[in-house]
Amino acid sequence: MSNRQHFDAQLRDVKQNLTKMGVLVEESLAKATQSLKELQVPLALEVIADDRLVNKMEQEIDSQCATLIATQQPVATDLRKIISAIRIASDLERIGDLAVDIAKVTKRLDGETLVKPLVDIPNMARIAQQMIRDSIRAYIDEDIRLAKKMCEDDHQVDKMYKHIVGEILEAVPKQAAHAQQFMQLLFAGRYIERIADHATNIGESVVYIATGVREDLNQ
Repeated sequence: MSNRQHFDAQLRDVKQNLTKMGVLVEESLAKATQSLKELQVPLALEVIADDRLVNKMEQEIDSQCATLIATQQPVATDLRKIISAIRIASDLERIGDLAVDIAKVTKRLDGETLVKPLVDIPNMARIAQQMIRDSIRAYIDEDIRLAKKMCEDDHQVDKMYKHIVGEILEAVPKQAAHAQQFMQLLFAGRYIERIADHATNIGESVVYIATGVREDLNQ
């Protein structure tokens, strides 16, 4: 196998691992959101336990990329691909952490009854899940159009979060006894909003791979 073929094979391994990591954090977000919607603490504990695997995967990807840089001495587009893989793994790890934060909200609400069924938070989470899926697909396919779609989706999540903030601020004075629950739900919404930001960061990495320009999609 030539050096080029060996490099391409190793980079494919990195892409496969990033894809697996993306699937795992997307599932973590889905489970964390369900745990909050249904106040299922056992499901929240699963999300928290799974985070160790997410962290391990990030470390493995970092190690793979470090080996590629040390042994292949890549330049230009090849180097951008490796640098971006490290950044994407970091963004995915942060998404995993934020899913854990949502699960911890479920734990803090253990024993309570939700003031009303959750609608907006799960809807936000569904968009964020799709963003994770799309951002990884954009990375695998080097699809700039799909990468830039993250900006549009992120704006939608931001708008939904602002609506949640407005609703909660209006509700707290009227239902002061539930103020702590409202604040916890506000935190959960903020965590999902941050997840969408990290998915957008992945889109920016895809644009960087293709163009060499770091374009800010969080505008």
